Amino acid sequence: MTTSRPGGRDQRPGERGDLLDPRCPTRQLLDRIGTKWTSMVVKVLAEEDPGELRFAELRRRIPGISQKMLSVTLQSLVRDGLVARRVEPTVPPAVRYRLTELGLSLEGPLAALRVWAETHMPEIDRSNQIADGSPSTSA
Repeated sequence: MTTSRPGGRDQRPGERGDLLDPRCPTRQLLDRIGTKWTSMVVKVLAEEDPGELRFAELRRRIPGISQKMLSVTLQSLVRDGLVARRVEPTVPPAVRYRLTELGLSLEGPLAALRVWAETHMPEIDRSNQIADGSPSTSA
């Protein structure tokens, strides 16, 4: 796979692309890994590492996620090589998930982003209240 550089020049696989170029595949990857559901799935699986979790257990640990959204998120993560899926030949089949080494390498950056969001949420809330014309409820 090639990525594109400014001016439309292609580069070799493994080289960094240009996020500002609309044709750069990095944009699609950031769309996939930048969702709240991806961040939560990676967090829960990282907490379980090196163990595995079944679908139902993942769903229990992520409040608010629908069965469909968890399924779509896991399919995307498996396709990208961030999550490994193992099917046990039982009736019904037991499916288990775990982070791959690549997936584990994503946990650090996502954890930093989660910490940033938790730390700065009061400031963001105040800015939103000001922008919306609402009186501030906290000083």
